[in-house]
Order: sequence, then C-alpha cells, then structure tokens
Amino acid sequence: MYTYLYLASQSPRRQELLQQMGVTYKLLIADATEDTESLENHIAGESSLEYVQRVTLAKLTASVNRLQTRHLPWAPILCADTTVSIQVSDSEGTEEILGKPVDNEDAVRILQQLSGKTHQVHTAIAIQNELDGKPELLISSSNVTFEKLSIDQIHAYIATGEHMGKAGAYGIQGLAACFIKHIEGSFSGIMGLPVFETAQIIKNVVEYKLN
Repeated sequence: MYTYLYLASQSPRRQELLQQMGVTYKLLIADATEDTESLENHIAGESSLEYVQRVTLAKLTASVNRLQTRHLPWAPILCADTTVSIQVSDSEGTEEILGKPVDNEDAVRILQQLSGKTHQVHTAIAIQNELDGKPELLISSSNVTFEKLSIDQIHAYIATGEHMGKAGAYGIQGLAACFIKHIEGSFSGIMGLPVFETAQIIKNVVEYKLN
C-alpha cells in the first residue's frame, strides 16, 4: 500500500485541503519545458462540464509522463481543475466559461458578469492509481450567487490582487466571500478541491493517516 500520493498542482489551496485531510503528498509540478497553459485552451462548442473533465484528464496524462521522464518512484497521482461558468441565455441554455483573468480589465469584465447572478463552479478530480490503469474521475458542481456589486467594490477587490490566477476572478476563501449571498454545493469544491469527493476517490488506493 502506498503511503503518499503525488499532487500535480501548484495551488496552495489544494495543498492546504489535502493537509487538512491528513493526506501525505509530494508535489509533481511542471517545469519550464512543459506547455501547461495550452492544456486549458477552450474548444468551441464544449460545455463547462466537458471542458473540466477533458482538462483534468489531460493534466493527469501529462503528470504521468512527467513522473516517468524524471524516473521517480511510482505512487498514485492526483490532479484537479476548476472552472466557472455562467448562463448567458436562459432560453437556449447557452453558457460562457469564465477562466482566469488575463489582466485587471478582464477581471472587471468577469466580476461584472457575476454581479447579482448565480453561476456554476465545477471541480473535477482524477487519480491514476496504476501506471497502466484507468484513471478514476469525479466531479463536484456548485451554484454560487453573488450580490449586486458596484464598480467601486469591483475595483477595490481587484486592487487586492486576490483575483489573479483564479477561475472566475475571485477566491471564495478570501475577501470575495463578502460578495456571496448563497452557496448550493461544496465550499471546498469551490476552493478547488472537494474534500468529500477527494476522500472517496483516494480511500481505496492510498493509505493515509490523520495528523
């Protein structure tokens, strides 16, 4: 039985949540030779659920290759990806995927779209237990409702820098929690690693102990 897993994520939030669960892990992070950004490119016509599943499994495949290239000892590999989407046409069910803001102006646009509305947050987690095995994947989906935000509120939030590197241009575990009227789903899933689903996906393949 393995005593640890590899976490293929630079997210400090995912690392904190694994620590909270008492999971022993080692980081398996891409270096400058890998083009990780291209894995997150959207495909036309792809739904947010299709997108988050595809990206998570692509990240997992890249992580398995990374481990082999570096000649590291085998252990299960855990990957995750979070996407934010919002309905833009109720009659047609059209949605827009809101990724990480490219700059402050983009963050303003995204937060204005979220203002006063309910959006969806999907986090997919996948684990590769054996080198030649089939990955296991689970998804946590949540609805998040924002209060109506003034442009001054949006600019003040952006000035903190908390929005950068986060899908939907906000972090629920930070100051943006003040904007959220209602959550239906998993708080930890919105953060980026749903604790319940993560425990389910690793409990049969990884031996871990509570701290």
